[in-house]
Amino acid sequence: MPIFMDCHIVPGIEAQNAAEAHREDLRIQDKFGCRCMTYWVDEERGSAFCLVDGPDEVSVKKMHDMAHGLIPHEIIQVNSNVVEAFLGRIHDPEGYYGVDPDLKIFNDPAFRIIMVSGTKDTRLQKKALGREKAAKLMALYHEMMRSALQEYEGREVELEGEGFIASFVSVTQAVRCALALQKGLHVAGELIDLRIGLNAGMPVSKSKSLFGNTIEMAKYLSGIGPGNQIAIASIVREIYKEDGQNTVNGKNLFKWIGPTDESFLGLLMNTMAANWQNPDVKVGDFCRQMSMSKSKLFRRSTEITGMSPNNLLREYRLLRSLDLLKTDRNIFQTAFDAGFTSPSYFTKCFQKRFDIQPLSYQKEQ
Repeated sequence: MPIFMDCHIVPGIEAQNAAEAHREDLRIQDKFGCRCMTYWVDEERGSAFCLVDGPDEVSVKKMHDMAHGLIPHEIIQVNSNVVEAFLGRIHDPEGYYGVDPDLKIFNDPAFRIIMVSGTKDTRLQKKALGREKAAKLMALYHEMMRSALQEYEGREVELEGEGFIASFVSVTQAVRCALALQKGLHVAGELIDLRIGLNAGMPVSKSKSLFGNTIEMAKYLSGIGPGNQIAIASIVREIYKEDGQNTVNGKNLFKWIGPTDESFLGLLMNTMAANWQNPDVKVGDFCRQMSMSKSKLFRRSTEITGMSPNNLLREYRLLRSLDLLKTDRNIFQTAFDAGFTSPSYFTKCFQKRFDIQPLSYQKEQ
């Protein structure tokens, strides 16, 4: 059966309340064909998350409704291995018992700090640095990342291509891990264009994937501005107590993002994601969709991303074209699928940006 994680927003909830609700779920779970695996409760943030093996979302909701009346605000289907990677467990932790010996009480928040890191595309690295040097630098990057995660108690969630996703319980440990990685890979990091974004949040939100919104913003943050820096979301900045160890050779490695800038970045990149394959889209369309004047859009985009909206859209398309070229598409298909008006214009932009022809890139392994 599929596994679901749901989110309950319950202001003022206490660990005992969550334990009692979970016990009621266990008592009637068989009626709905469900198996309640475990839960997380966060008293500070007034939230609880249940992990349930069940036939479908409707059954999970009906079980909760009959057991205690707390209908989930959101529910998503998850992979148990991914849940364990992010949160460290898929069963009850060692807890303590209250007056009632049948009631196991524990306060284990699901709030996590998510670190997303990425480097220049490996095929482009081979072109710029040579195969042997590029391979050595990527091996060093992977080795140092795993070593830093172990030292700072992070959990490796995903390694896909050039990118890592890691999860931390502690904001301080997450920031120190990112700093250690950037400092340890200072020279190598510049060569491979190492970028790191830090964000924090809950596992279930409006996204249909675990920590989906949190990861998405961390990726957006890691992509703005120059490389070899750590872009930090406002929620992380609020919690982190800076200790002054954030420089290398006088260069500040942190790029702090305020709530307003973060909201704009999310809106801009989401609009970009929805329109990049449309060759007819214009900046004016972005303005209408974002309810913003051209002058304000230009100013805000340049301030936060370092690029004008037109340049940012072209950069977005070119970066996405790298993934398209790794499929069985030809150059003609790739050009139009990436939102360019013609294959010749796409080839010209690609060559100028990456110093390699699309066909040569496609043949590079």
